Amino acid sequence: VAILMATAEVLAGMKDQLPGTVKFIFQPAEESPADIEPDGTNIWGAKQMVAEGVLENPKVDAIFGLHVSSGIESGKLAWRSGPAMAAADQFWIDVKGRQTHGARPWGGIDPIVVSSQIVLGLQTIQSRQVNAMLEPSVITVGTIHGGNRMNIVPEKVEMMGTIRTYDEGMKKDIHARMKRTTESIAASSGAEATFRVVELYNATVNQPALTEKMAPTLKRVAGDGNWMLAPKATASEDFSFYQEKVPGLFFNLGVTPKGTDVTKAPSNHSPEFYVDEPALIHGVRALSNLTVDYMTMAQR
Repeated sequence: VAILMATAEVLAGMKDQLPGTVKFIFQPAEESPADIEPDGTNIWGAKQMVAEGVLENPKVDAIFGLHVSSGIESGKLAWRSGPAMAAADQFWIDVKGRQTHGARPWGGIDPIVVSSQIVLGLQTIQSRQVNAMLEPSVITVGTIHGGNRMNIVPEKVEMMGTIRTYDEGMKKDIHARMKRTTESIAASSGAEATFRVVELYNATVNQPALTEKMAPTLKRVAGDGNWMLAPKATASEDFSFYQEKVPGLFFNLGVTPKGTDVTKAPSNHSPEFYVDEPALIHGVRALSNLTVDYMTMAQR
């Protein structure tokens, strides 16, 4: 928000010199709401803004976006052409056992033990089942909830997590394998399990033509030795919904202080995440120059 506000101030100060219209999108809910419906009926963030016409009236010709990153040295810019960030899905697993006293576990079916086996089983999908040479993929169980007393085997356990993929075929294959793994492990212990998944965002894909066109601007703004070609990331961005409608370029700005080992810097979702605030001006320069250069080139 700070970078975009400053960019708006810069461009507003020279609006009479701009051969066109600039939209500044202050988008809520990129990370999705807490109440995602398992049937996928509700929408939010970029998807909702696209549905409400943010890219129309006037029609948007190109879109630029950035995200700060702890994995890059302060002030550096990073981008890649084509697929840049993974698609993201959310899944739910409900395991139903049979409640019993913790002193007599044989009198019931323990959904906590079954859930533990499912978590481990899911990790073999990437390590032993899908071709790791094709595209990166991730399965992470982020929440496990079950039981409320130390001496009671509960009736059920609920789990949620995220799936990250690039290839559509691999995504569908992983979904099928997760469902089969979940249900078969539960059945082997006499429990029942349901697996549900909602596709949240598609992969973020920087249009090659636009990326090639604007890369000289990013290199000029960053300066020699202060930019890099980014590797594919398993992080995700709902910026992809804009890119499905118009050519887009999404890039990253490093915010980890120079002299710090970026491989050990706390990630963006860590409570210890730290932003080297002087780096933010590089984001303002990048967005401002991308806008001016694109509009100037489009006018020729």
